[in-house]
Amino acid sequence: MEHKIKSIRPFIGAKDFEISRSFYRDLGFEETVLESNFSVFKSDAIAFYLQDYYAKEWIENTMVFLEVDDVERYYQDLLALNVAEKYGVKLTPTRHLEWGSECFLHDPSGVLWHFGKFNK
Repeated sequence: MEHKIKSIRPFIGAKDFEISRSFYRDLGFEETVLESNFSVFKSDAIAFYLQDYYAKEWIENTMVFLEVDDVERYYQDLLALNVAEKYGVKLTPTRHLEWGSECFLHDPSGVLWHFGKFNK
C-alpha cells in the first residue's frame, strides 16, 4: 500500500467547549469555527478538531504528542502564558529520556499533551 499522507487531525473532546477554545487560542493555535460546537485549530501544517462533546473515559485516556523544535523553550513559553493558574491545568516540567525530551500539559478537560523532541 502506498501512502501520500498530507495530514493527520485527531478529534479532541471538551468538557467546557468555550474554556477549551480559549485555552487553545492562548497556546497560539488559530481557530476556524466549523459549526457552533466544532472547530479546527491550526498551527502551520498541523491541526486538530475540537468538539463540544465530553465522555470522561475517552477524554481522560486521550493523549497527543506534538513534536517541537526546542522542548525547554516551549515549556518556558507555557510557564509565561500562566495557563496552569488561568485554567487550573497541570503543567509538568521537561524531562530528558534516552529517546529525547518532553514536557506535559493537561488541557482543561483532561487531555494529556506531550510536547517533545526526539534525539537525532
